[in-house]
Amino acid sequence: MPEDRDWEVYKVPPTRTPVSESTTGVGSPRRSRGNGVPDGRAVAAEWIERQQAKNKFYYYHQKFRRVPDLSECLEGDYLCFFEAEAQWKRDRMVDQEIVEIVRERLGACKHREGPNQYQNCAKELEQLAQVTKAYQDRYGDLGVHGNARTCLMKQKHRMLEERKAQANAS
Repeated sequence: MPEDRDWEVYKVPPTRTPVSESTTGVGSPRRSRGNGVPDGRAVAAEWIERQQAKNKFYYYHQKFRRVPDLSECLEGDYLCFFEAEAQWKRDRMVDQEIVEIVRERLGACKHREGPNQYQNCAKELEQLAQVTKAYQDRYGDLGVHGNARTCLMKQKHRMLEERKAQANAS
């Protein structure tokens, strides 16, 4: 494993359940075959790690500028429609990944906590419920072929229903 990883950025949260320490006297199976002779795979892996450390690749996220919403586009401005649609698709993918990350965090917490998951993972469970509700409110019932226009219409209908409910309540 490369030594240049920043472990402070990707910290694994500590478990809230006490774990007993168990250690064995067996060495690393990657280093030797048991007779003290280094394994060829271990030597090759170390060589690969050294080569990767010499040639570091930096990956950056592509940053798109925010474009006007579909409701802000002028009539007949097809380029604005296209850009708004592309922006909506990117936003939907980002929201899907957010839901997936929160779901993975909850799964990791459940795995880490074991039988105490109902007490110790309540915060993660609540966060998942909020994120999925927000996602469902925005993108639910749009289907596979949903687009920015149908999402905007769904939002408009929801706002009209809320106004109608307020008017009936008062």
